[in-house]
Amino acid sequence: MRLSRFAALTSAFFVTTALALTGASAAVSAQLPTATGYVALGDSYSSGVGAGSYDSASGSCKRSTKAYPALWAAAHSPSSFQFTACSGARTGDVLGSQLGPLNGSTGLVSITIGGNDAGFADTMTTCALQGESACLSRVAQARAYIDTTLPGQLDGVYDAISRKAPAAHVVVVGYPRFYKLRGTCIAGLSEKSRAAINAAADAINGVTAKRAADHGFTFADVNTTFSGHELCSGSAWLHSVTYPVLESYHPTATGQSGGYLPVFASAA
Repeated sequence: MRLSRFAALTSAFFVTTALALTGASAAVSAQLPTATGYVALGDSYSSGVGAGSYDSASGSCKRSTKAYPALWAAAHSPSSFQFTACSGARTGDVLGSQLGPLNGSTGLVSITIGGNDAGFADTMTTCALQGESACLSRVAQARAYIDTTLPGQLDGVYDAISRKAPAAHVVVVGYPRFYKLRGTCIAGLSEKSRAAINAAADAINGVTAKRAADHGFTFADVNTTFSGHELCSGSAWLHSVTYPVLESYHPTATGQSGGYLPVFASAA
């Protein structure tokens, strides 16, 4: 009888202690703020160049109300929304001027970055104006940069995001292939140049996805939605050479809403 009573008392002690500890932990958790703010970082593919409807206050950064970050924020009403993505941004620009809004309350971060570091604008200008041989040479130069230098630059950006916003879910968004091969275009770049440009887009997405995964981030592949809507598809969601020239080879408003937004929304 004494043993039974001792066992009962011991059991009650441990149960009471466990409940007390659990309650204390719950109380502490309840005191911690929920990380719900959203910060959109990156380059012109995130700022929305090519989509129009630019916020005049964003100046040369060309932030569009039709860009996928703004569309997502309007639909989901995060506790705060900071849009620092900027046209022409490279990894160094993200580190130098875009990370200010990140903090412990940031629950979601999106970013496209790396294309300008690899010479996106110069490569496309070379391909459009200087012919196939010069195009293939410039693409090869970009590919070498993507393979050797870009991974370390991405690591620097991703490390900084993790430090400043440790609770955030980070979605790294990729770039679409530009061309539908053997498509409807009868003029412009050669098929070999188009294939090389597509391969370079695949290369930068591959490197970006690997670095994102190694940092515990989510990579969002927009080729799933842009398939059938590349240049030369007959239903393009990307601008070809256009005016303003800045918008060339960037997603249209439909490219942002139909190509980028659903992929980001699924990953967010």
